[in-house]
Amino acid sequence: MSTKQIRNIAIIAHVDHGKTTMVDQLLRQSGTFAEHEKVVDTVMDNNAIERERGITILAKNCAVSWQGTHINIVDTPGHADFGGEVERALSMVDGVVLLIDAQEGPMPQTRFVTKKALALGLRPILVVNKVDKPGARPQHVVNAAFDLFDKLGATDEQLDFPVVYASGINGWSSMEEGAAGEQWGPDMSALFDTILKHVPAHQGDPAEPLQLQISALDFSTFVGRIGVGRINAGTIRPMMDVLVMEGPDGKSIKGRVNQVLTFQGLDRVQVTEAGPGDIVLINGIAEIGIGVTLTDPAKPTPLPMLKVDEPTLTMNFCVNTSPLAGREGKYVTSRQIWDRLQKELQSNVALRVKETDEEGVFEVSGRGELHLTILLENMRREGYELAVSKPRVVFKDIDGQRCEPIELVTVDIEEQHQGGVMQALGERKGDLVNMEPDGRGRVRLEYRIPARGLIGFSNEFLNLTRGSGLISNIFDRYEPYRGEIGGRKNGVLISMDDGEIFTYALGKLDDRGRMFVRANDPVYEGMIVGIHSRDNDLVVNATRTKQLTNFRVSGKEDAIKVTPPIELTLEYGVEFIEDDELVEITPKSIRLRKRFLKEHERKRALREAA
Repeated sequence: MSTKQIRNIAIIAHVDHGKTTMVDQLLRQSGTFAEHEKVVDTVMDNNAIERERGITILAKNCAVSWQGTHINIVDTPGHADFGGEVERALSMVDGVVLLIDAQEGPMPQTRFVTKKALALGLRPILVVNKVDKPGARPQHVVNAAFDLFDKLGATDEQLDFPVVYASGINGWSSMEEGAAGEQWGPDMSALFDTILKHVPAHQGDPAEPLQLQISALDFSTFVGRIGVGRINAGTIRPMMDVLVMEGPDGKSIKGRVNQVLTFQGLDRVQVTEAGPGDIVLINGIAEIGIGVTLTDPAKPTPLPMLKVDEPTLTMNFCVNTSPLAGREGKYVTSRQIWDRLQKELQSNVALRVKETDEEGVFEVSGRGELHLTILLENMRREGYELAVSKPRVVFKDIDGQRCEPIELVTVDIEEQHQGGVMQALGERKGDLVNMEPDGRGRVRLEYRIPARGLIGFSNEFLNLTRGSGLISNIFDRYEPYRGEIGGRKNGVLISMDDGEIFTYALGKLDDRGRMFVRANDPVYEGMIVGIHSRDNDLVVNATRTKQLTNFRVSGKEDAIKVTPPIELTLEYGVEFIEDDELVEITPKSIRLRKRFLKEHERKRALREAA
């Protein structure tokens, strides 16, 4: 395939601005799917958790053909927690399509992904998406995007960006902003033509020594580990001998490529050779890893290893030691948990794992709560059983000063909820940097706040805004420690015994607070069964039963009324717990517990801490 007929692009945007839906339309309109083929929406989100949550977690590749040109498309995640995926995806492309919602405008993650693209020298194509939405402000968005690029240090060439107006869900694009039905195009051809015109073809010589950097990994039970990357120079063929190098100064091993495949639509097609600009999949080399360069053994030309931002949040993953351990999980030992984390490290470049002094406890660091809870969700679905601690931020010593990560937070709320949200963020050491009413009853607030202050805030935010608020955050930089931040306002209800919950016990505890458990659930001593209505912890008898006697009284007994319990999710549990508590995770259940199950052990630990 000649280099002139290939374009490599990444679609980047803030979460929920329509990347995956846009890729759906590009696949459909380029004739990738047969007319009779039934295709699900957001076809690129093929992971079960992605489909359930409606978010993209893993960067994925596909390819389309338009007017004889092969366009490789990488769909990237919008959450900053999956920034490792974005950084790797951008290393494979020559241009980016930046999607911005015509109503919301640039958001924190827009800033994050744009900063990465501009730093790599990529020229953006701005797509103002959802322009047919009520309340769309296309011109405001274009101006805001220009200001953002300027703030991020874009070059003059990057600031001279083309603009396409589009509706991803309805499948049309246009170079002109116009009233409905006037200048809106009938299909996505305006976007396709802009890509061909403004994204440069990859410059590389097929006759030069091979240079292919691996940016992503896949696995197949038939061929083992599969490396995905873009060929910078040279030509690759099946059964070719290569040198696998970890950067210019790293170790190198010899290997032989088994198969070479390229993307065609959503499919992978075997080819006899591939040249510069091609995004290929190769297998046959067991030791392949992310960031390594496959190069010519006679003339090695390795590329530097990929750089990824450091983690800002850490959690302890522990062996489950509760009395109910081992009942639901298939993998429960520390060795099995350690092996699974090592396997995750091979493809999850933003993750860090290390052993601690405590036996069966591993310290796992990532980019944010979502990054770590998605890993936990995958593990529990695979049959793992473990317990995890409260997330902690990663502190750094800079010039002899203790520094902590500061996040840039944007909240979009109704004006009536502004007071409560501002008070809550102020209590969490947040500084207001910008306030922008939209003139339609909503206001956008921008804060700089310690990452510690956001742990456990999302549930409080939902309650403060009655579910109508939008919040997003992104790591800004490290700054000196801002002092103590108050923790949870309520104490918890702790079971004093092992056994089973009875409706009678729930009825007696109903006025003490909200429960996490329902009738017939198993409980054990030290397990957290609910939230106390006051600020102290309370040990309760959750297995209490009604004493039956042969003494009868006249009159009808009252039916026991029980408030429905709070549904425990993994995210809620991780945000809710304090330092002396753990979330117990099994394939079927999420439970909360005290780190020390016996009451006398908890008192002793409290005395020692004091």
